[in-house]
Amino acid sequence: MRKADVIIVGSGIAALQLAVHISRRLHVIVLTKSKMQQSNSFLAQGGIAAAMGEDDHPASHFQDTIDAGRYVNDHEAVWKLTAEAPDIIQELIGYNCQFDYDREGGLHLGKEGAHSHARIIHGGGDQTGRRIVDGLLEKLGSNIQIYEDESVYELLIQEDGSCNGVRSKSKDGNLQDILAPHVVLATGGCGQLYSYTSNAQEVTGDGIALAYWAGARVKDMEFVQFHPTLLFHNGKTRGLVSEAVRGAGARLVDGFGNYLMEGVHPFRDLAPRHVVAQEIFNSIQNGFAVYLDVTSMADFEQRFPTAAKLCAQYGVQGKIPVAPGCHFLMGGVATDHVGRTNITGLYAIGEVACTGIHGANRLASNSLLEGLVYGRRLAQHLSAQDPLWFFPKKPSDCVHQNPPCLTLPVKEEIQRTMMDRVGIVRNDKSLREQLSWIESFELNKWMTADFSQLTKVQWEIIAMLQTCWLITTAALERTESRGGHYRIDFPNENKGWENQHLTKKLEKRTVHESVQA
Repeated sequence: MRKADVIIVGSGIAALQLAVHISRRLHVIVLTKSKMQQSNSFLAQGGIAAAMGEDDHPASHFQDTIDAGRYVNDHEAVWKLTAEAPDIIQELIGYNCQFDYDREGGLHLGKEGAHSHARIIHGGGDQTGRRIVDGLLEKLGSNIQIYEDESVYELLIQEDGSCNGVRSKSKDGNLQDILAPHVVLATGGCGQLYSYTSNAQEVTGDGIALAYWAGARVKDMEFVQFHPTLLFHNGKTRGLVSEAVRGAGARLVDGFGNYLMEGVHPFRDLAPRHVVAQEIFNSIQNGFAVYLDVTSMADFEQRFPTAAKLCAQYGVQGKIPVAPGCHFLMGGVATDHVGRTNITGLYAIGEVACTGIHGANRLASNSLLEGLVYGRRLAQHLSAQDPLWFFPKKPSDCVHQNPPCLTLPVKEEIQRTMMDRVGIVRNDKSLREQLSWIESFELNKWMTADFSQLTKVQWEIIAMLQTCWLITTAALERTESRGGHYRIDFPNENKGWENQHLTKKLEKRTVHESVQA
């Protein structure tokens, strides 16, 4: 059994920012189920939004965020985020993060969807995530201990309901309990629940399921954002083509060269993501392919090397065939402005958390910003706590059920059914069909099993099904369309829903109770 002051589950930008800023007197263990440089953060092509221009202001950034989020955002949280953004950028510059600069030596400020000003900071054109992750990794102190290929499969919850550690399994199947008074989930979102996705293979909603099973409140799960432009080749999405490409002048066109977004929205190709994604989806559903036309950009390969390399891999040039794919989750584990959940000792930051920043739809390039702001903020909070020189006792061993003899679906079946029934366009019939399908696998029985006896694949499938259930039930309950949640049977926003949030909490998971023979 190992002990630490803080456990961080995950290795993206939020996790690394926390690890860099936390007091060096604290022993921190970082657990990641893959490698430190295998994350959505590392792959992120988009930039960081911050009001750095002479004609810009955090108040304008605030308003754009509220507009994109369709007015269900937490206004105080948004204001604090946009106000902190310029300082975050200056700090990263101090870390020698390699951002892009204009000819005059100032930061090159790009424009992306739903932004009223050019305020997006990029690194290497479309390699921003890689450059920030590399910069943060270089700043880690000797107090940080990293375990790669380590899958957390359970949070340790005491009788008083507080969290004091995790149970994990290594790639070789070795089990370990790690105790700490502070456990931070920074596991990312759940993009791999869908067949069309921009997300890394590892992003399967684990953290949300872990928190829910532990009794944490989960909020706004119906709001799932689909990025409009993933390279679409031979019926499959192959990778992201950054929104910054449209910000630099590329246009969406149909097979005849007509501009797709003309007359649809005042911002045209840079309309909010849900508007563009739905327009492309409708066109493809009607049998008409959509392309991102980059022929007017003489420097496409130089400015966007990641996207250019992806296109070259599939023999695409000039007009890039695109389709929407799952990109971000706006909901997640409910937290306060520091990252605390309703469970003492348990925190959540980054995409796994629902801070209220994004409302019903994320504003482009607010995601890396959120991870950086909340990672630093939580580090300051934890560093200011009185040292805990003792550790709570490990929960007493309990009798678990043996793994049930039930059939589980394969990952690809989950992805296909979620894309078909709980994807970009939803309705009552498809949502009920998916809910019935999920519940046919008797999750309540799997949840009472001894997770340590399951294979990594079995556990991941159960976690995926749990997160799918949370998304599907919330989508069924919210009888309106707003942001990333679009129901064709309730196609308009309903003012009555504007101040309502759907929250779910599991009262008690029976795994820690004696099982009757």
